[in-house]
Amino acid sequence: MRVGFGFDVHRFAPERKLILCGVEIPYHLGLLGHSDADVATHALIDALLGAAGLGDIGEHFPDSDEKYRGVSSLILLEEVIKMLSQNGFKFVNADLTIVAEKPKISPYRTAMKEKLAQVIGCPLAAINIKGKTTEKLGFTGRGEGIAAYAVALITHA
Repeated sequence: MRVGFGFDVHRFAPERKLILCGVEIPYHLGLLGHSDADVATHALIDALLGAAGLGDIGEHFPDSDEKYRGVSSLILLEEVIKMLSQNGFKFVNADLTIVAEKPKISPYRTAMKEKLAQVIGCPLAAINIKGKTTEKLGFTGRGEGIAAYAVALITHA
């Protein structure tokens, strides 16, 4: 068994959709990024790549490559799951924490888990998602952006 840790952060921006774990969240701001800026999926991707010793998201999907402009992060996750398989690994489970004062994560948690489980090809119970605030401290507390942390467990297939 191998464990990986991922972290990502994106700042809020007007005129962007807010996408978390592949789910569009109704909010007046979205996240700024080259792709869809899905901060939670990016953290999960880094956790999976780290567990497999395969580098990081920027190495495989650089923001300097125009083919990734506006791409759904679920497509990137799908590619990472293929990479794991090609390298003899299988997904076991993941735990994600999304840090934001607003919007609330809990109303969308089930839909997020369903999207990730569908792409990964795992049971819903293998994905856990938590929403946390920072009690108005730091950039997330001031409503400047969202951070996400992920831990993933993989095993040899």
